[in-house]
Amino acid sequence: MQFTDQIGHTITLDAPPQRIISVVPSQTELLYDLGAGVAGITKFCIHPPAWFREKPRIGGTKQLHMDRIAALQPDLIIANKEENEKEQIEALAQEYPVWTSNIRTLEESLEMITLLGEVLGRKEAADAMAGRIADGFTSVSPLTPAIPTAYFIWRDPWMVAGGDTFINDMLHRCGLRNVFADENRYPIVSLAQLAASGVKLVLLSSEPYPFKEKHIAEIKAYLPDADIALVDGEMFSWYGSRLLHAPAYFNTLLTRLR
Repeated sequence: MQFTDQIGHTITLDAPPQRIISVVPSQTELLYDLGAGVAGITKFCIHPPAWFREKPRIGGTKQLHMDRIAALQPDLIIANKEENEKEQIEALAQEYPVWTSNIRTLEESLEMITLLGEVLGRKEAADAMAGRIADGFTSVSPLTPAIPTAYFIWRDPWMVAGGDTFINDMLHRCGLRNVFADENRYPIVSLAQLAASGVKLVLLSSEPYPFKEKHIAEIKAYLPDADIALVDGEMFSWYGSRLLHAPAYFNTLLTRLR
């Protein structure tokens, strides 16, 4: 059967794959929850803990070890346009079927889940999961009026989520207006730029940079009147089955902000 991924690439599989290599953490967790057969994961695939402890690791999301991948003899590799390096994925696609996601919105994440369900031979379970996620997000009650917000993913240099990211879509659904929405991907910004942006709320993510309480004071020096909060980065940026838990997390966060 033929399957087309989210970047328009078509692969052919004779049977549902049994030796998958996942090179994206949030999609690894999704594969587990769909009952897929996974042979290898990255060192950042921390969910589920059992797989993190037991599965062979083939490097990081942007530094894949081709020899380790070859040794596992995968019948499918599942990647992501943003999280993996294009050159490495294209090289792998010369040797193996590679299915790549491209996700900036909740709708695209639901599409990814349902499409992968067909690839995996788990269509019914995937469709049911996507339905539960979509229903869950109807319960999110966004703030009105929207709060001007900046979402930091990195420090030294300071980096924020721009407008063409999945994080931006999650912020929007919470009634949080991204003050850097006109920027692409993850721009570097100075704290002086931040202070001049009109921001009222600063969110410091738990990943990929592990922001801590001490970093709140650093930003407070520039923004004494802004609210600054540590948030769970997985809830804002993991676009697989972790989305089953995101609406409840967002509602708790929004209740606190209100």
